[in-house]
Parts: sequence; structure tokens; C-alpha cells
Amino acid sequence: METPFTRQIGIEVPLICGPMYPCSNPELVAAVSEAGAIGVVQPIAMTYVHGHDYRAGLRLIRSLTSKPIGMNALIEQSSQAYRTRMEQWITISLEEGVRFFITSLGNPRWVVERVHDAGGVVYHDVTEAKWAEKAVAGGVDGLIAVNKRAGGHAGGRDAEELLAELSPFGLPVIGAGGVGAPEQFRAMLDLGYAAVQCGTRFIATTECLASDAYKAAIVDAGEDAIVHSERITGVPVAIIRTPQVERMGLRAGPVARWMLRGRRTKHWMRTIYALRSLWQLKRASLDTTGTIEYWQAGKSVGRIDAIEPAGEVVRRFAAVLPD
Repeated sequence: METPFTRQIGIEVPLICGPMYPCSNPELVAAVSEAGAIGVVQPIAMTYVHGHDYRAGLRLIRSLTSKPIGMNALIEQSSQAYRTRMEQWITISLEEGVRFFITSLGNPRWVVERVHDAGGVVYHDVTEAKWAEKAVAGGVDGLIAVNKRAGGHAGGRDAEELLAELSPFGLPVIGAGGVGAPEQFRAMLDLGYAAVQCGTRFIATTECLASDAYKAAIVDAGEDAIVHSERITGVPVAIIRTPQVERMGLRAGPVARWMLRGRRTKHWMRTIYALRSLWQLKRASLDTTGTIEYWQAGKSVGRIDAIEPAGEVVRRFAAVLPD
């Protein structure tokens, strides 16, 4: 099936394996791309969780597939050291032939300028029109519409409402959130999305290096098991409700809430949350004992009932596309 997105990127199936901290290991990215969709590298997961030198990790992916892959640039204003590291990752990605980039959490203009100079394409994560307007002003080529059923940082609108809000910008829009089965994939495309981004569905695959306990929790969970916690990044993040999550609580504490409201202090508080959550989510994802029950996931869990190869997921989704 051809869409504006598949033509831009040069892929066969309008499906993205979204970038996931901590679950985007090279083998998963490669398996999705090799099957005709596109996998996206999350550089912090690549280096911090899975232990690869960034360039070496990209070359590992290239040893497994020659098909297009993407890269995720988290560009929220942070320290100069982090900005320098992100610039290095983008440079290496371009040098290694990556031409599709997803930006998140900041002004994408500087990424767009660098990527466009190399002939690449940039899409930006948005949850509503006001963020899309800033991204379009920054020159992006398309939008990723993160709806309220997504894992991670979910939006507040349903898929149909969000597409109606973003379509007037005149760019291709990719639907993200709540898709765990082929019929849901086809329904998103029928709404008018140029492609669909899935995350949780690809955690429950054989190539993903997440723990067996994490994958089993996704298979076993229903939609009502997904709750939103402020205690990971300071803003609501979709996770699976477990006894540990219930004991911890979902709301940020009073001091954290006060800091998150301040123009300057919110960056300090988010940094504190980020450092803590990077370690906590890494431990939970790779824990083989099943005792750390702290797992991100979206409402697509309601339609995920098996752990299977990533390529098989892509093929089953592709089978429902029109001829």
C-alpha cells in the first residue's frame, strides 16, 4: 500500500516500530525494517541500556538489514552536554545512511536544517494542534499524532479527533496509540492516517530484549490495566498497573508538583525524574527475576495475545491492506 509516508521513506508497509526507551534494541529495529516496515533507533536505549557504541549499534543493524531505518531525537531543552551528545548522534546517523528522523519534546528546527541538508525527512511527535503549529513552523515534513491510547507520554485526544485537528496543516499524519491488532491498523489507515506507529505491540516480540516478565505482562493485561503515572518524568506516562505501581502511587509529591509548575524549577525537577526513571525503567525492562514490575505500555495491550517474531507482526498487519 502506497501512502505519502511510504513514498517519502521508501518502505512497503505504512507501519513504524516506534522508538522506545528502554526497549529499542538493534535486533528489533532491524527485524521490523527487514519485514518491510521501518524500525526506529532510540539512541539512549541503544547506548545506555543495550551497551552499544552508537555507531557500532547502527552498523549491527546494517549487518541485519539494508532497508531504511529511522532515528529518534529527544530535543527538549536540557544541558549543553546533552545537546552536544544529541548533535553527535544525529551526525553519526546521517553518516551511516539514516534519512528518517522523529523529533520529540522541543523545537525541531535545528534538526530539520541538518537532516534536510542531507536529503532526509523529519517527523515530529505532537499531541495537539498548538504543538503541531510550532513543528510546522520549524519545517518538519510530517506529524506523528500521539493519541490518548498510546504508551509512554500519551496525548489527551482520541485518534479521530486528533486527525481532524492536525489535517489542516497539510502534512502527512501518522497515527500513534492503541494499535495492537491488524484490524486496528487498517481502521487507522481508513481514517486517513498516512501510516501507523506501534510501540507496545513490538515489545511482545521474540527480537525485543525486554524481560519475559515484561512481555508476559503485556500479553496478560487488558486495557483497564493501563494507568498514567506522573512519577516517571513529571508528566503522565502510561504504564501497566501492578502492586508495585499502586504502592508507589501515581501522583507526583507536593514538592515535585510545586517545582514542575515553576518556569525554571520544572527543568530541574524533570532532570531529577529523568535520571531516576532511566535507571528504574532499565532495571525493570531487563530484570529476569520478575520482581520489578514497572513497565510502560499503551492500551493496545487489550489486543495483544501472543509473543511472536517482529516480522510476523508486520506480515499480519500487511495482510489487511487493500490491494
